[in-house]
Amino acid sequence: MKQKLFGTRAGYRFRRFVRKAYAAFNSMHKVVNIGVVSGCMLTFAHATETTTQSQISFSEKEMAEKEHELDEIVVSSAKTGLTQNQISKVVSIITQQEIEQQAVNSIPDLLKNVVGLDVRQRGSNGVLSGISVRGGTFEQTAILLDGANLSNPQTAHYSLSFPVNLSDIERIEVIQGPTSLYYGAGAFSGGINIITKQDEKSGLYINTEGGMYDLFHAEIRGNLKTKNTSHSLSTGYKSSSGYIRNSDYSLFNTLWQSRFNLSGSAMNLQLGFNNKEYGANTFFSAEYPNQYDETRSVFASVRGETDTRLKLTPQLYWNRQYNTFHLFRKGTLDIPDWYVAPNYHRTDVFGSNLTGRYQGEYGTTSIGGDIRTEIIHSSVLGKPADKPNGKYLYSDNRTSIGYFMEHTYIYNGFTLGGGVLINYNTAFGERLKFYPRFDIGYWINNSYKLFASWNNAVRVPTFTDLYYKGKTHKGNSDVKPEESESFELGMKHTTYFMTTSLTGFFMKGKNLIDWVKEKPEDLWESRNLTSLNKTGVEINILIQAGEIVPLLASTRLNIGYTFLHQDKKSGGLISNYVLDYLKHKLTGGITHPIYKNITADWQFRWQDREGSYTKYESNRPAYEAEYQPFALLDLKINWKLKDWNVYVSGNNLFNTSYFDLGNIPQPGFVFMGGVKMEL
Repeated sequence: MKQKLFGTRAGYRFRRFVRKAYAAFNSMHKVVNIGVVSGCMLTFAHATETTTQSQISFSEKEMAEKEHELDEIVVSSAKTGLTQNQISKVVSIITQQEIEQQAVNSIPDLLKNVVGLDVRQRGSNGVLSGISVRGGTFEQTAILLDGANLSNPQTAHYSLSFPVNLSDIERIEVIQGPTSLYYGAGAFSGGINIITKQDEKSGLYINTEGGMYDLFHAEIRGNLKTKNTSHSLSTGYKSSSGYIRNSDYSLFNTLWQSRFNLSGSAMNLQLGFNNKEYGANTFFSAEYPNQYDETRSVFASVRGETDTRLKLTPQLYWNRQYNTFHLFRKGTLDIPDWYVAPNYHRTDVFGSNLTGRYQGEYGTTSIGGDIRTEIIHSSVLGKPADKPNGKYLYSDNRTSIGYFMEHTYIYNGFTLGGGVLINYNTAFGERLKFYPRFDIGYWINNSYKLFASWNNAVRVPTFTDLYYKGKTHKGNSDVKPEESESFELGMKHTTYFMTTSLTGFFMKGKNLIDWVKEKPEDLWESRNLTSLNKTGVEINILIQAGEIVPLLASTRLNIGYTFLHQDKKSGGLISNYVLDYLKHKLTGGITHPIYKNITADWQFRWQDREGSYTKYESNRPAYEAEYQPFALLDLKINWKLKDWNVYVSGNNLFNTSYFDLGNIPQPGFVFMGGVKMEL
């Protein structure tokens, strides 16, 4: 991005990051010119507060290398087109390099190492996961793919069931805190935007791996680059017999993408298919351990972009998902007579958005809108259908319309930004709702920056919240949309080898939706909690050790910690989501060379969850059990050989027993190994 920064000096080229083979930015195949933020920060997923470019003093020799072109990562969710270096808000970026280095093979595995996120996995390897931000629920996190909101209106359990392989990902952007202005009405506690690659050359990628529990994973991706177009097709398959009974799975993804450059403008096309089948041992209720789930989704989008002073970005997308939920999988003995058939659901999401951005003398202004229609046909969810269609006896639909305006001004170390989202939803009254935001950042000197923000957000209930009825759960058609107001204050200190940050935040929430019950033997019921206030603090430290000790070469160390306290009014209810939150989370990661082209990546995570869960014995509720803290350590060793990469990895090296969600034990030690080829 080329942008005039008012009252600031030009960017400078950091030679240490572009002249060595291990340089992070060399892996991006581009020269990166940055201001005060150390370039190595872009290679880590831990939260970094971003700001306007600072003024830095260099020697005359370094000054001679000054360049005037700013070439940083542009945060796609920033409608004013700001870079990570300019947004006065906590932003985490997971890069392609991290995906290759870490012991992960799914998007949830990547996100669990981000300090501000709570990843509650059902099963392993991304089979079914909920992603929460800063103590929110998984329903309060918006999930986007290249700007298309794929949050599932049936239930956010399925929001990550979309057709993307790890080899398709360029980076993942995580914005922490309410972000309705950026991500729309669903980003109540934060948002995650998955950005796919735009290939710069033709190539072929093949990856195959195997491991314990009959784990098999194969992925192939081919891309063709011409003068004005690029095309890619990827296919991935995963399967396992499962680490406990009825935890087997089979996952399939395929994604086609094309990009056309048209006289300074561009058009992107996407079409993908996802299929999942998995044993869901106690996934949704510990009373029925033989559950089985099947999902299929089809996704298509077209997105344009003009390269003019008034930059227009239109987008159209469609996401259809089929879900068949079996309370008893086929072959289960002694199925009770009352169980007649599985639950069938089909959801359709049609979305369109348009953003116009203009850069003028007094800053950058962005204005636009989006329309999102959500439709469900189901055997159990919704209102009785006027014309039942086979197994779909119920249906419902709603449309959300949003308009936004945002302006950002940068001058003499100050970054001032503000805007408003105006939202209307056909299912919840006729009044327009206004959700404003304001932020400010200021560089005190060359190393210290202060920033603050104020945001408002909303989240409407899912169709499951409204309508679900079963042997263990009961929906509530009277639940209202959630609303919140949040404040954030932070400081960052940057040197040539280390970046540290401290962020404090406070959120006031009302009408928060949770599944609760008064006694262990009661049904779970969706309700609006009267109020819930959150106070927290987040610390991040990143050290580029090679900058102070050359022998350590590309060694990088990061440490993150989050503390959260919730002041809740729950009336003594047992909670399934909202009132169970991570009070403490500590993360640490180190990447270092072992010998020549062999490197190691270690990821550590310790967390302590507030709250309790109903402990089941012999498939019946027995008593309330407190969540226990636990620590995990993962390791991956990579051996790079020209176009080949051979690796081995171990997750949960100490074979720790732990629960992300009550009654669902997580895997112990898991060993894997594989080979990648990239031509």
